[in-house]
Amino acid sequence: MAIQEAAVQAPAKKDKGFKKVMRGLDMTLFTVCAILVMDTLAPSASIGPASISWWLITLVLFFIPYGLITAELGTTYPDQGGLYIWVKKAFGEKWAARTTWLYWINVALWMPSVYVLFAGMFAQLFAPEMGLWGQIAIGVVMTWITVGIGIMSLETSKWVPNIGAIFKALIMVVIGVAAFIFAGKNGVANDLSFSSILPTWDAGLFFLPVIVYNFMGFELMSGAGDEMENPGRDIPKAIITAGLLITVFYLLGTVGMLMAVPVEDLGLVEGIIDTLRVLLGESQAANIAVTVLGIGALYSFLANMVTWTMGANRTAAEAASDNELPQIFGKLHAQYKTPVSAFIITGVVSTVVIVLYGFMAGSAEDLFWTLFAFSSMVFLMPYLALFPAFLKLRKTDPHAERPYRVPGGHTFASILVVICEIFIIQGIVFFIWVPGEPIDWAFAAPVLIGVALTLIVGEVLLNVAAKEKKLNGQ
Repeated sequence: MAIQEAAVQAPAKKDKGFKKVMRGLDMTLFTVCAILVMDTLAPSASIGPASISWWLITLVLFFIPYGLITAELGTTYPDQGGLYIWVKKAFGEKWAARTTWLYWINVALWMPSVYVLFAGMFAQLFAPEMGLWGQIAIGVVMTWITVGIGIMSLETSKWVPNIGAIFKALIMVVIGVAAFIFAGKNGVANDLSFSSILPTWDAGLFFLPVIVYNFMGFELMSGAGDEMENPGRDIPKAIITAGLLITVFYLLGTVGMLMAVPVEDLGLVEGIIDTLRVLLGESQAANIAVTVLGIGALYSFLANMVTWTMGANRTAAEAASDNELPQIFGKLHAQYKTPVSAFIITGVVSTVVIVLYGFMAGSAEDLFWTLFAFSSMVFLMPYLALFPAFLKLRKTDPHAERPYRVPGGHTFASILVVICEIFIIQGIVFFIWVPGEPIDWAFAAPVLIGVALTLIVGEVLLNVAAKEKKLNGQ
């Protein structure tokens, strides 16, 4: 990928007072923590043995092109705000603001599902009789712990995702290695023959968008572009290194789960702990190991949300500083230069959503999947603009210095963009409808209503920002 080209420094930018604290290793660990998500490992494995081939297909046709495109955008335009800046340069301020709104709000909407899973795993480990509302209370507490960490200086808070990446890698390796040892002694829980791992078009496609979702996040570190020590050199290296590690760890985790637990017994919430218990056994030492690894998994959920809120809130704050989102999103902490207001609003939205959905769900698993599908549909929408923005900027800004450039000519780049767009579109659609299956309107209707309301609220906020801009004479 011609990494050596990336050693060229990007043009100097206006100093906004941010400290350069993100180095190459930080960016690699940050990206691993952002993309390697534990909360969706069980849903992706729930596709069954065919998930292995879907992982590989998505890796080749989507993950690698997505990484290449993000590396070029991040090194060419290494400004604070990342995705917002790229879409703004390509399609203008309004579309950039809409994209940023969706990118920001999805994190606030996604946080409840992550912490519902956190609470379910906590209950599984330490309080098996805990009810749904006790788990919701834990989710609210974890939301505000995330907000508190995010408001701290990046120099301090970056260690949360750094350590989280290490824990995630350790758990995936333990699952993968222990699964092969387990299979050697006991056989495998699912048929993993060549014919069984071939891709199938059946109800398992309901979980296929989760694999696409699991691969998202390369652009997140660019939200802190002005806090990077050398983005032109470090972004491509971080993307390539993190991409290789993430691929290995996801395959280890997925194959390990399929070796240990029959697909029909894989719970969306309990899947990780159930897998560890099967693989490690029931001895006292094994129970201690499961508890320790379970605590590591719980920490990884916190690290994941800290990572995403750090990137998304910086992106929203940059849009607010340009008066494209309401100015309240742009207020920075006086000492740490972190988007304090955006973090607080994230906490409020997450708290309201988790409580409201608590009245609608019959179980933690129902609550997790409903929240996850809703937030994920919103989450994938900004990427519909990211990939065309890459092509547009190649055309309208051809003379910009590109420390890293996607190999191949314009035709090849266009093909990559089309393929990536197809993956994003199917990810959005398949969350509520699988080809050949009737739509479950009891599930789909609340999700679609939530998405529609999210889009409407976004337009209202854009109008508020426009009025503020007008009042300020800009």
